[in-house]
Amino acid sequence: MRRRVVVTGIGCISPLGNSIDQVWAAAREGVSGVSPISRFVRTGFPSQIAAEVRGFDLATWLDADQVHAFDRTGPNVKFGIAAAVQAVRDSGIDVRGLADPTRFGVYLGAGEGMQDFDLLMSMIAQATGDNNQFDLAEFTRLSLNALNAEQEYNQEPNVLAAKIAGLFGAEGPNLNTLTACAASAQAIGEGTDLIRNDKADIMIVGGSHSMIHPFGLTGFCLLGTLSTRNDDPTAASRPFDRERDGFVLGEGAAMLVLEEYESARRRGAQIYGEVRGYGVASDAYRITDIPSDGNGLTRAMQHSLRDAGLNPDNISYVNAHGTSTGANDKAETQALKHALGTHAESVPISSTKSMTGHLVAACGALEAVLSLLALRDGTAPPTMNYEYPDPECDLDYVPNAARDLKLDTVMSNNSGFGGQNVSLILSRL
Repeated sequence: MRRRVVVTGIGCISPLGNSIDQVWAAAREGVSGVSPISRFVRTGFPSQIAAEVRGFDLATWLDADQVHAFDRTGPNVKFGIAAAVQAVRDSGIDVRGLADPTRFGVYLGAGEGMQDFDLLMSMIAQATGDNNQFDLAEFTRLSLNALNAEQEYNQEPNVLAAKIAGLFGAEGPNLNTLTACAASAQAIGEGTDLIRNDKADIMIVGGSHSMIHPFGLTGFCLLGTLSTRNDDPTAASRPFDRERDGFVLGEGAAMLVLEEYESARRRGAQIYGEVRGYGVASDAYRITDIPSDGNGLTRAMQHSLRDAGLNPDNISYVNAHGTSTGANDKAETQALKHALGTHAESVPISSTKSMTGHLVAACGALEAVLSLLALRDGTAPPTMNYEYPDPECDLDYVPNAARDLKLDTVMSNNSGFGGQNVSLILSRL
């Protein structure tokens, strides 16, 4: 028999708050984390809103000497470290007292770091002469003087996993996957398989990402995927609603501590739930588009159900990917119908992106955390801003108010650019 895997610790930094209690209270109440962008001058961008992390201070989670070690890192690393510290503390595991630290690993779906754009623009300006000609040699000279090796390697997506391992002494498997918006959900599934297959006993899994910067916003604006409801930010993210016009960019981190069940039981750990099923599939279709029938996501859900040994009617609630884009929401609705059959007509489904915005690589981990809290408290969080039913999105999306339910098994789904699809099933013990 394969080993069972449970979640014993969770932590997050998000647009809804910087602790599990804050985030869950806001999600249950339908609070939006979306507002006008405050981090840089937004004038000229078609979309000028985002779900920013606010009131964050790494010193809340680390002592002064530890905080100093992260001075040259971007917000993605700082958010991820804080979420990991929360999750490890929440688990109650004495990570420095482990008998075998080589059985303790890290698997993340974390995004790339963020460059210093003010410095970059300053160097471009200095290297552009009075004749408005760009001098590459001068730009190179300025760059070599202003930049340093530490700044450079901190841009790599795998740096957060390495820093978490160093912080907690995790000498086991250390990996990072960057499969766009499916990344951190995939990291949870792959970390689960490492424990199931006896290659680790404890894994920190999850993700962190921040693309709320001029380059990130520019890219998504050019793709035409962002909401331009700038005059009404809190109503901009409206998954499955007929009037949706795109997603809202978010940021943050979420981390989970996975543990082999028998070990967790012996030490009397709190257990949020069991990772029961994991399914992954590729659309093999287009980089930025999902097929209209949601074929890849359908197969990911079917694989997850098979992995869990469950039938569709065993699912009590679905946390949907639900981006608030026209194509995704229709395709996801079709995928849910194909994978769950007639049960799709009655199962509660919600998209918490209506409140958190889209955390890109980190969205799956945050939504898995919210799914676990839904399981714990018997509450399905709402899909906010659902006002105008779309005949092509005709399922129960838990509109505008949380719903108290008996939840035993929940599903959390994510899809990403490149055709990635992941489905996780989490169950109460």
